Amino acid sequence: MSIPVSRWLANARRLAELVPRMTTLLSAGIVDLSRPDKIVRILAVLRRLGPLAGAVTAARLRDGAAVAMIDENGPVTFDDFERRANALGRAWSQRGLGEGSVIAVLCRDHRGLVDAMLAAAKIGARVLLANTGFSGPQLADVAVRERVSALVYDEEFTELLSAMPRDIPRYLAWVDSSDPSRDTGDDTRQDTGHPVLLVEQLIADTDDSPLPEPGRQGGWTLLTSGTTGTPRGAARQVGSALVVTHFLERVPLHHGDVTFIATPMFHATGFSQLILNIALGSTIVVRRRFDAEATVRALAEHHCTTLVVVPTLLRRLLALGPEELARHDTSSLRVILTAGSRLAPEVSERTMDAFGDVLYNLYGSTEIAVATISKPRELRRAPGTVGRPPRGCRVRLYDANGRRITTPNVPGRIFVGSELAFTGYTGGGGKEIIDGLLCSGDVGHLDDTGLLFVDGRDDDMIVSGGENVFPAEVENLLLKHPDVADTAVVGVPDPEFGQRLRAFVVPIAGHVPTVDDIKKFVRANLARYKVPRDVVFMTALPRNETGKIRRKALLAEA
Repeated sequence: MSIPVSRWLANARRLAELVPRMTTLLSAGIVDLSRPDKIVRILAVLRRLGPLAGAVTAARLRDGAAVAMIDENGPVTFDDFERRANALGRAWSQRGLGEGSVIAVLCRDHRGLVDAMLAAAKIGARVLLANTGFSGPQLADVAVRERVSALVYDEEFTELLSAMPRDIPRYLAWVDSSDPSRDTGDDTRQDTGHPVLLVEQLIADTDDSPLPEPGRQGGWTLLTSGTTGTPRGAARQVGSALVVTHFLERVPLHHGDVTFIATPMFHATGFSQLILNIALGSTIVVRRRFDAEATVRALAEHHCTTLVVVPTLLRRLLALGPEELARHDTSSLRVILTAGSRLAPEVSERTMDAFGDVLYNLYGSTEIAVATISKPRELRRAPGTVGRPPRGCRVRLYDANGRRITTPNVPGRIFVGSELAFTGYTGGGGKEIIDGLLCSGDVGHLDDTGLLFVDGRDDDMIVSGGENVFPAEVENLLLKHPDVADTAVVGVPDPEFGQRLRAFVVPIAGHVPTVDDIKKFVRANLARYKVPRDVVFMTALPRNETGKIRRKALLAEA
């Protein structure tokens, strides 16, 4: 029987897409064609247990005794993670958790966070990654909405749990008190009806032999930043290892790297880099809290090849100054990956001047995953660009009436298509869709070469005296002022112009700019209607855990 031409063409297109993506996986060292049996096993685990368990399986088949993570308690091997997950998963199964359960994790970056995610995968439970910056009411609202079955948390967040439903079992992953081995029985009940159990003790006391595989993949739920009320959940499952090529095609990570993940792993960037680096068999270095000096020391001590940060953390590193940075050998760095919030052109240029042309800027969100990535040469040529979409991702601009914009340098609403995009919020609802692409909520433009620039949030744009103004443009400029360390610009009501700009400015230590200094600087570089009418000096800007400005808090200041 002959094959229809349409089917033949479809198969040819799929093969044409598969070949370069397999080449990317081979180049990075994730796939070894000399052992097809291992590939089949890894893919089977990926389908049944999810991406993190699949990544650990891939790493163990390569070298289970290799160091997977270094946290403040020392090194953990890939085999260690497997055994610990088996024990914790079995302990949870014995306590009634399993398929259909939702395990919330409220932890900073350390092995306990990974233990919880792996153990949940082993029993087919869904993982809900909670933001450590949540308030107590936010956490309680999310727990009820997502039907949380159990909570894993660090001791420092105990006070946040007061509003949580009392029938949710609690497991302590990190203990700050002087005796971490103490019995946590009745003295930690807190009227919940359940003793608070130590994760480490459960692992030590439970059989760590392999568990039977669950009938289905549990998956995970990431939460939006939650800067404006109760965060929304974006559920995901991954069935194909090929999705990692979205990232690897533009960022040169390899097997055996040493990656310092400075971003929180409950956030999409940190979580994805955890999975990807484990799949590569790389060593991950983490610390529970970011400290600029400690980070630079760790980069040198562990000969890190990759640093994952948000722009706020980059500014803190640069604030150490050239002399302090030069005291530490960071020449092993091949990649500095930044994501999570806007990268100002000034910060981009200063970073590459300090560390070399190793900066990569990822643009995406919890909902759309990866949209674009800019490479060092693109950032040098066009500071502020978020780059181009990798293979498998599509980015288009549309006007307010849903018409596609193809003319260079014409702003429009950004829409993205990705295999990793979410399918809707767990509480209902979703993002606007045009031509199968999700709205990012941002406005941007493409230059003559196809590089994407994000001009600002769609809802951040203000109209002042009939002129459209994006605050991000003014923020980018102010960061070039020699006396400005940080800034945010917002729109506030104005009886004459409708809206006006108000700039919040954090001066560099020891510098005292005036309101006139700030206004004159903007007036000399931008149109008059973009000059802030008000300037407020602050010691620090309110930011969430991933470095995004909490604009509602600023407007309250206004």
